[in-house]
Amino acid sequence: MQLTFIPGRKNREMMGLLDPQAMETARKFHMSFPQYAVTPLVDLKHLAAVCGVKKLLVKDESSRFGLNAFKVLGGSYAIGRYLMEHTHTDMSKFSYETLVSPEFREACGDITFITATDGNHGRGVAWTARELKQHAVIYMPQGSRRARVENIRAEGAKVTVSDRNYDDTVRLAANRAKTNGWVLVQDTAWPGYEEIPGQIITGYGTIASELLEQLPERPTHIFLQAGVGSMAASIAAALANAYPERQKPVITVVEPDKAGCIFRTAKKNDGRLHGVKGRMDTIMAGLACGEPCSLAWKILSHNADYALTCEDYTSADAMRMLGAPEGDDPRIIAGESGAAGVGAVLGMLLRSENKTIADHLGINENSVVLCINTEGATDRARYRDIVWRGAYSFAQPWPEK
Repeated sequence: MQLTFIPGRKNREMMGLLDPQAMETARKFHMSFPQYAVTPLVDLKHLAAVCGVKKLLVKDESSRFGLNAFKVLGGSYAIGRYLMEHTHTDMSKFSYETLVSPEFREACGDITFITATDGNHGRGVAWTARELKQHAVIYMPQGSRRARVENIRAEGAKVTVSDRNYDDTVRLAANRAKTNGWVLVQDTAWPGYEEIPGQIITGYGTIASELLEQLPERPTHIFLQAGVGSMAASIAAALANAYPERQKPVITVVEPDKAGCIFRTAKKNDGRLHGVKGRMDTIMAGLACGEPCSLAWKILSHNADYALTCEDYTSADAMRMLGAPEGDDPRIIAGESGAAGVGAVLGMLLRSENKTIADHLGINENSVVLCINTEGATDRARYRDIVWRGAYSFAQPWPEK
């Protein structure tokens, strides 16, 4: 584990993406879907006692819209906003019912949405396109697991696995969008492409909106896993701004040690983004992103406090401990990326070699720790390899089932 301070917190920054009105718009849109339900906030009382903290709370996104992950919140909101603006429809009518109505479909016509994904984001885009009677083309990086490919195909999308890593596959999808006149729905931003990524960040704010109604008390510490950083930025901004300055939780961004682009950017602290090149060999496939989202980094630099990189074993440990809970704690099925935040907490509090990191963050017996399980078992074979067979490293074999 390595920890670094995130510099630049001169003032809190939400950039209008996650102010109360924006969050309310996003949540009302999500609530209009028949599949919407508030995901649970789980109080792991016994595990908290084992870790020596007052509370360990986990927001469990594994049931979101029946898709086993949170990502659909961002993609659906961005696609919905695009369709409303494309047809010049009054935003007061922004809802699932409007978007699937025959009148709207006739005015809108057929549109193809394209994205690059490690799995969950692409599945959310494909699901939304199908629900709204549109089309989806999904590109996935080299090494993508068959289960994740088939999950997306099952939503009716055309899926292509490239021979490139995640970041180069994003560039490939962007070029295909430009060539074919398709709409790129990417959960990362770069100069000239920020509107849709910003809407995706806003869409993730539904998680924070629910949390602010569910939290039994103010969290003292929040751990948010990051790939490009969009989800972490969304939750960090919304929750940082929900509390007075002196009560703001300590917010830590968690990444795999093989894909620590937020960590590298924070550590360099030279005003530029710093990425990780090549193939990022980590079991946390959803976090294997080498280049930070420029928009997310701007938000995180104002609202988050630390960046932390973790070895694969931390996520694997958390998957097993959440799946076989202590006492009568509720069971949580967490995938490799979903368990990353909890894994960071367990790695600090239950392994003596990392105790200095926990001390630096000020975690003690009075701490109320909040994590988010961002995905369930999106790849059942890999989940079994880790939880049943004790695998914990990308270097270990992952036989296809």
